[in-house]
Amino acid sequence: MILRLLNAQGIAGVVVGLALAVLLVVQKAETGHWKKQSGQFERLYRDSERVLATVVADTRAAAAAARAADEANAARVAAEQRAINERTKDDFENRLAGARARAAVLAERVRLAAGGPADPGAGGTAPMPGVPASTRSAAQAAGENRLPRSDRLIATEQAIQLDELIKWVRRQAKVDNNQAVGAIPPAD
Repeated sequence: MILRLLNAQGIAGVVVGLALAVLLVVQKAETGHWKKQSGQFERLYRDSERVLATVVADTRAAAAAARAADEANAARVAAEQRAINERTKDDFENRLAGARARAAVLAERVRLAAGGPADPGAGGTAPMPGVPASTRSAAQAAGENRLPRSDRLIATEQAIQLDELIKWVRRQAKVDNNQAVGAIPPAD
């Protein structure tokens, strides 16, 4: 009876059945392998997503910290520059006031020497005579290569102004605009 079933068609059917069974077993093994691989790929994907989220969060935090450091640095630089401006302004005004006071004293001395009494408060005595005209012209001749008295104060004021401007520029140049507040200096 088995021989009757084992004709050419039967043998072909058994071979096809066995081949299909082997393919089914191979497919099951492959399915298990790829499920395992899929699980590993999914874990890798989730890990990479987690790492990416961490990197993004760290980058945003670093950017916020850098922004805060920049703002603090800008505030520090502005405060230093305001202090320099105030100090320079005060120095300038004090030097100008001193120069003007010295000029006023000198002008009063010149006025007194030019013809005012030598001692106007000396009781009832006659005042001392002023400097004779010939002496005044000799003194004026000695100062020929100098500025006229009327321009000396202006020149002094301009010299003070330029000197204070130079000091201001030097002080401003010393302000470090790039130093972050609380920054760690780079290693050598």
